[in-house]
Amino acid sequence: MADLRVEICGIEFRNPVLPAAGPPTWNGEAMVACAEGGAGGIVAKTISTTAAVVPEPCMAQMGRASMLNTELWSELPPEQFFDQEYAKAKETGLPLIISMGYTAEQIAELAPKVKPFADALELSTHYIGEDPAPMIAAIKAAKDAVDVPVIVKLSPLGREMKAAAQAAQDAGADAIAAINSFGPCLGIDTETGLPVMGSEEGYGWLSGRAIKALALRCVFDIARSVDLPILGVGGVSRGTDAIEMFMVGASAVQVCTAAILNGPGVFGKIASEMDRWLEDHGYSSVNDVKGLTIQKLRAREYRTTHLPPTIYEELCTGCGLCETSCVYHAIAVVDDKAQVDEDLCWGCGLCASRCPTRALEMP
Repeated sequence: MADLRVEICGIEFRNPVLPAAGPPTWNGEAMVACAEGGAGGIVAKTISTTAAVVPEPCMAQMGRASMLNTELWSELPPEQFFDQEYAKAKETGLPLIISMGYTAEQIAELAPKVKPFADALELSTHYIGEDPAPMIAAIKAAKDAVDVPVIVKLSPLGREMKAAAQAAQDAGADAIAAINSFGPCLGIDTETGLPVMGSEEGYGWLSGRAIKALALRCVFDIARSVDLPILGVGGVSRGTDAIEMFMVGASAVQVCTAAILNGPGVFGKIASEMDRWLEDHGYSSVNDVKGLTIQKLRAREYRTTHLPPTIYEELCTGCGLCETSCVYHAIAVVDDKAQVDEDLCWGCGLCASRCPTRALEMP
C-alpha cells in the first residue's frame, strides 16, 4: 500500500481526502458519517453569527457529476454547533477544521467560541471580489483570537488568484483552500420554463466536475505564487482527480458535490483509488507526486509545429472515436485499426484525449 498520510500546518491526516464545508457536514451526525465513510479529516459546514435563510429549492444536479446550488452558510444557529455538533465531530478522533464567515467582526465573535474544538479554522471569502481588504481583516481577526492554523478559502477570482493568495499569505494565513463554487450561473427547467434554483433571479453557483479544470488552474497558479499548503477543491470525485490536484501543488483535497451525489462512502473510495494509482505507477507516497506538473512543465519544450500522434496498434480496438471527432479527416479506422494521414494531421491532440485504451499518444 502507498502511504496516504499527509501533514498540513503540523496537523496529521490519515489520508488527504476531506469533506469540503457544505451539506455533507451540516451537523454532527453528518460529520461522523464522513469519518465512517473514509475521510481523512473533517471540515464542518460554514457558520456565521446567525443562521442562514436559504432560498429553496437550493440544489440541483447538472449533468452526471455537477450541481447548481444556492447554499449559504449553516441554517443551524451557531450556538447549536458550540453546544452539540462539534463535540460529536470530535468523537471521531479526526482533525476538525471549523469553517466560518464572514467579516472581521463576525470572525472575532465566533473564533473564541470554537477554540475548544478547532484543530484549524477555515475562513470563507466567497462574498468578496477582487479587493483583498475584507479578507485581510478577517485573517487578522482570526489570528488574534486563536492559536491554531488559519486556512483561507478562495473563490475563483478571474485571473487574480495569485494576487489573492499572496495577500492572504502576507496577512498571516497558514494555508489556502481553493476553490469555492463558481458563479453566478443559471439553469432552466424546460418543462416549467423556470430556473431550477429558488433564488430571486434564479441564479446559483456551479460545483462538481464542471469546474475541475478551473480549480486545477487556480491551485496551479497559487502553488507557484506562495509558499503555503493548498487544499484543492472543485470537481474531485475520483482518485485520479485527487492525483491531478497533487500534481499541480495541492497537499490535500476537499470533496463536496461527489459526497452529496454519491454519499459519504466516496471519501474512502477516492482514497482507495489514489492508493491503487500510486502503486500501479511505482510511487510509495502521495507526497511523491506533489508538484510534479510544475516540475515537468519547466522542462517541456513549447512548440507550434504539427506533429501526429503515435499509434500503438496492439492497444487499438477500432472503436472509431478518433475518426468521428477528427475535423481534419486525418484519421480513419481500417481493418479495425486506426491509421493517421500525416499530411492532413494538424496535431491537435483530440484523438489521443478521447482514446479509451491510450492507443494514441501525442509527442
